Amino acid sequence: MSKQISFTFNGVAVQCEEGQSIAAAVINSRTLALRKTRFGEEPRSVFCGIGICFDCVVVVDGVANQRSCLIEAKADMNIESSS
Repeated sequence: MSKQISFTFNGVAVQCEEGQSIAAAVINSRTLALRKTRFGEEPRSVFCGIGICFDCVVVVDGVANQRSCLIEAKADMNIESSS
């Protein structure tokens, strides 16, 4: 049985299995938009899923421009949308 962890995304608790990427965990929680574009406020989610594009960038524990598809979710992380 896998270990369950919890972190926050835009102030909302997200639970996932240890080892999941941030992007996978957030999308699994039924939140599809990871960020919005600077111009036009268009929602963005995972596009490539392998770290080539930057559609899934978020702020992880205060560090901006982190690709959520590449970063493993850890307990008690604080994740915020980028704009």
